[in-house]
Amino acid sequence: MKKIISFIIRYIPRPILQRVSPIGLSIMAKVNRGDTVHCNVCETGYKKFLPYGRVARANALCPNCLALERHRLMWLFLKEKTEFFQKPLKVLHVAPEHCFIDRFEAMENLEYITADIESPLAKVKMDVHDIPFEDNTFDVIFCNHVLEHVDDDMRVCSEFNRVLKPDGWGILQSPVYDLPETLEDPSITDPAEREKAFGQRDHVRKYGRDYAERLRRSGIGIEENQFVKELPKEIIQRFALPPNETIFVCHKA
Repeated sequence: MKKIISFIIRYIPRPILQRVSPIGLSIMAKVNRGDTVHCNVCETGYKKFLPYGRVARANALCPNCLALERHRLMWLFLKEKTEFFQKPLKVLHVAPEHCFIDRFEAMENLEYITADIESPLAKVKMDVHDIPFEDNTFDVIFCNHVLEHVDDDMRVCSEFNRVLKPDGWGILQSPVYDLPETLEDPSITDPAEREKAFGQRDHVRKYGRDYAERLRRSGIGIEENQFVKELPKEIIQRFALPPNETIFVCHKA
């Protein structure tokens, strides 16, 4: 199973996966029901979550809503540490995750806008280097696992800072590796070479421990939130949360 999932993720384009994966996974969701782990996004229990990733991680993917470890952590953070589910907010969600879209769209307190340059799930076609919204438009911005793909992450973060309202905030997650500083080399354009250098065929950089400091150079404010460290061990195990995931919360600078 791990090898099959790794192959599919590595070689099938994401837009195709986003459309077809819910169909196949719905079958797995039915046969894997249990009470060992629980998805707090869709409130469904399983014997275990499915493996996921290019190097497949065990107990990662909810087959019902497609939430991964980081999504379940973000959902819990939004519920416990923000007013996202109560306060009227205008939200920009870049490269929206399948597990969140319908749930956020159904929330009456949100004016919810999804955007991406290629995702079939997004309603607005948009290049994040040049966001087509006016200054001070959004209360909240979500942009997860995108910045490692873009040509100019500094310009993108500057754009996020521009369109955030003065009291706006957001979450900007990315794979962060145990490296002293971010690795990037624009001369590496071959997909196979990018995979060797940056961990994935469509990545253009590999973020290191300087991730937050690097993004701050764009002008945006970044807080490194260690929310998961506050949680009891049984909650981390129950929801299969990533025990060392930092939540990078951005603010209008």
